[in-house]
Amino acid sequence: MRTRLATRSARLVLAAAVVTALAATTACGPEDPSETGAAAPSTSASSTSSSASASASAEATQSGKGSGESGTEAPTGDKSGYGQSCGTNDLDFTVTWEAQPISHYLVTAKAKSGITCYLDVNTPSVSFGSGADGVASPVGQGGEDPIKLSGSSVAYAGIDAKTTEGEGGKKFENVIIATSEDDPNPAEVELPDAPTVDKPIVTNWSTKRGEVIPRIV
Repeated sequence: MRTRLATRSARLVLAAAVVTALAATTACGPEDPSETGAAAPSTSASSTSSSASASASAEATQSGKGSGESGTEAPTGDKSGYGQSCGTNDLDFTVTWEAQPISHYLVTAKAKSGITCYLDVNTPSVSFGSGADGVASPVGQGGEDPIKLSGSSVAYAGIDAKTTEGEGGKKFENVIIATSEDDPNPAEVELPDAPTVDKPIVTNWSTKRGEVIPRIV
């Protein structure tokens, strides 16, 4: 009888020890992520996400840089003033009195420094004063179309201020010159004297002085 009780007691003690060991193993196992490595996938995912974000940021920066460089490309060479029509304010004018072979006023036009332009309107607009009776009529002499003005090159036009006989007319000290009738910036040039003006005429532009002696044909 005592032998059975001892044997049974020994079995109960052994079973209790096994249960205690199992409980200890369960408590220490899954609750500690550092021992099982459960946190490793999270760290790997974070590293992969950061790498992808950095790559996308670098690509966006490179793309933006390339776009900016393309949009701000500097022009090659300065072509300002090349091939343009001559406006009155692109030119310097002088007016001189020519006595031979027929007395008239000679207009000389020269491009200002750094300007290259073309006189593509053949006849200058010339007037004395603001009245309609002071506007010079074109007589069609001379003419080259267009005339390139640059550097020392010049163009000429001739003016006859009075084409009528007698004492009629008005005196003027200046003449108004423009490269076209609708030019917004006509030039007012002082004359070498104060002629009497009555039914004035003007020739076309020419590079030859002999072609701009004004005559009524």
